[in-house]
Amino acid sequence: MLVARYAPSGDVPMRTSVSVPITLWGFLVSATWLDLIADQLVGLLSYFGIVCHIPSTIMGLTVLAWGNSLQDMLANITVARKGLSIMAITACFAGPIFNMLVGLGIGFAALLNMTGRTSIPVELTPPLRMGFFFSILNGAVVIVTGVALGQRTIPKQYGIVAIVLYAAYAITSLVL
Repeated sequence: MLVARYAPSGDVPMRTSVSVPITLWGFLVSATWLDLIADQLVGLLSYFGIVCHIPSTIMGLTVLAWGNSLQDMLANITVARKGLSIMAITACFAGPIFNMLVGLGIGFAALLNMTGRTSIPVELTPPLRMGFFFSILNGAVVIVTGVALGQRTIPKQYGIVAIVLYAAYAITSLVL
């Protein structure tokens, strides 16, 4: 109702004092919905993995990873096609870093708070080790090809190398 009341008629832009709270409220509501839907989807996929006897590592490596990354990939491709390559590359690295640091931090803090424990044992499985290895390898390839050899440009062949690296990572992790 407030949006309808205070929305501009089209002739004049909405005042900042009105548009900022509406934008923040929209962001909060959409983030809440995404959290609820993601939680249900993870539960459903976990159940599917249990019923089909698919190990959780493989579920995380394939279905959950692809589902988690698809929207980011499409956004990064769109940004890169618009000529904003620095923004696309930054988003490629910033998104996973945010997920690892903030997502895992909040997730573990919530789990520790719910269980009352002070620590949680974490096993560094072979597929997880492979993930670390291939992440470091990819970072090294970007630095070497883009900064050291490419004179601050990333050549077209890097796309092929990155896809080959991902295929090698997926196959290696599935075999382990």
